[in-house]
Amino acid sequence: MPIDFNQQVIEEFRATKGQVGGPFAGGRLLLLTTTGARSGRPHTTPLAYLPDGLERTLVVASAGGSPRHPDWFRNVLANPEVTVEFGLFTVKARAAVLEGEERDRLFARAAEADPAWADYEAKSGRTLPVVALYQIMAGPPAAGSFGATLKLVHQIFRRELALIRQDVARSGPALGAQLRVNCLTVCQGLHHHHVGEDTMLFPRIGERHPHLAPVLERLNREHEAIAALMEELKAVLSAGDADPARLAHQVERLTTELETHLDYEEEHLVPLLDAPAP
Repeated sequence: MPIDFNQQVIEEFRATKGQVGGPFAGGRLLLLTTTGARSGRPHTTPLAYLPDGLERTLVVASAGGSPRHPDWFRNVLANPEVTVEFGLFTVKARAAVLEGEERDRLFARAAEADPAWADYEAKSGRTLPVVALYQIMAGPPAAGSFGATLKLVHQIFRRELALIRQDVARSGPALGAQLRVNCLTVCQGLHHHHVGEDTMLFPRIGERHPHLAPVLERLNREHEAIAALMEELKAVLSAGDADPARLAHQVERLTTELETHLDYEEEHLVPLLDAPAP
């Protein structure tokens, strides 16, 4: 993409917390900041990305089908330490170029989900590198206060489920491997988040605020209900003849249940988490 177009996308991305329009509307977009191999200066590029579990995110060095590798790829070869902006949060990451069977398998998965990747590779005349971005610091992103951090984590799940609903709507008569990974990744994230709340956050709140016992009991029951819905969703994904209509129904059920749960949790816990210490 031309540098001036990239800059417009970067500015819009940061102004809207990742909700850009134009050719990227409704897609997964991140900003990757590398260190220039020659200049040593920060270099930011907007890139489409693919979820691949909780530990890493995938990007493809397509350069729009150019015969030359993009600058950002040459930069990560020289210095793999990068910054990744997802719109709602920013992380430090380590870039690793995938090789051999793993690269081929993951590129095929990307091309199945979006044939444009295969078109770019054919146009470029080169094998497009697939790069994994591994988050260096584990744990949820922070956003100032405890209440703001909780709302941020919730918003990440809301946004990802909205993207998955779009993925399902565009999936056609068969479920691709990348769509399955997208669904399983968000289920992993929800499971870890709820386990953290059940084992750390809710017991701490319960000790300090015994009058909230009914609220915490409801939240725990809802965690169990959401866990059951995620298991049903995984069963649909694991079926050899998975039905997109059935998957859409399960995603809708999970989204509806989760949004109600998150709204209730924020209503009752965020004011308490943000209240000044006595």
